[in-house]
Amino acid sequence: MRDALLATQRPILFSICEWGVQDPARWPARDVGHSWRISNDIGPPASWDNLFRIINQLVPLTGFAGPGAFNDLDMLEVGNAGLTVVEQQTHFAFWAAAKSPLIVSTDLSKVTSDTLNILKNTRIIALNQDSLGKSIAFKRRYSNDHDVWAGPLADGSTVAVIINWQNSARTLNFNLGDVGFSSASVTNVISGASLGLLATSFSTSVPAHGVLVLKLTNGSPAPVPKFTFIDAASGVLAGGANTRVVNGTVTVVGFVGNGGTLTFTGVDGGTNGGTKLLSFDYINAEFVFSNTDCSNCRNAFLSVNGGAPVQVQMPISGQSWDIALSGYRVSLPGFKAGKTNTIQISNPSHFTPDFVRVGIAV
Repeated sequence: MRDALLATQRPILFSICEWGVQDPARWPARDVGHSWRISNDIGPPASWDNLFRIINQLVPLTGFAGPGAFNDLDMLEVGNAGLTVVEQQTHFAFWAAAKSPLIVSTDLSKVTSDTLNILKNTRIIALNQDSLGKSIAFKRRYSNDHDVWAGPLADGSTVAVIINWQNSARTLNFNLGDVGFSSASVTNVISGASLGLLATSFSTSVPAHGVLVLKLTNGSPAPVPKFTFIDAASGVLAGGANTRVVNGTVTVVGFVGNGGTLTFTGVDGGTNGGTKLLSFDYINAEFVFSNTDCSNCRNAFLSVNGGAPVQVQMPISGQSWDIALSGYRVSLPGFKAGKTNTIQISNPSHFTPDFVRVGIAV
């Protein structure tokens, strides 16, 4: 089909759809067409759960997109039933910044002012049409709270997209360090308002399932965290947790959860203890085409020194069990000073991802 279209000698956009079944980004589909669907349908009816499923499926794929070749997150449901107006704004802004094709599917003869206000926002459209063609990438997830995604723009600035996962309006705090800056001049892309020079963090009211879209320019880089890494295979395995070798060289720990646990001992809490930043490398290929409790992700519960477990939602790392996601960061409290700490990973009713290693910020 590609060759037949090229033979017409006309400019034709070739959109591939096999719903992400065979991981088209890794064919690579870019050698055949200009865009490829990465997931099952967004609707009808559209739903917030569908957005969560598709966003999780995008996590390992952003690096495959570029000029002339894009991940397709499915058509826009802006103006259709199933999403609130706020959710439609989040949907449109994320799709645009991820460089997904913006295919309008609503009935334009019955379009509302709310729909037009979203679809005609030229600042958001400009993110999608930015000549650099780079998708935003996953930076940080604060489970059940908010996501942080960011990517470069052609003018040298950075766009950050922060999604409020909570079901209620609240004050959301965005840490500039999550996208690599200690300070930057910031513009609210949706409204066009200048927020001035911001340092360290920014707090503002965000509605339920709402989004912040911020353009950061003239940023000062934040210090890059340094980690001391511990291989998962050197941890204490119990209750069915076991090791396997990936790609003939890397030993990972699987079957954590459903009674299986992985415990890291002798973890350094530094001179003061308290809250520490951790970085996990893991493998999770439990991709789905319908919604589950954690669609295209797995839950791990992390406990420091026997304290209350903290739920951590970990998106898929790929669609086969030999592809790792590196640098998933989470901050955990409860550390003591010195090298006497433990971190236990568990899940009472499901399996967690397979773990490669954990890093503890120095």
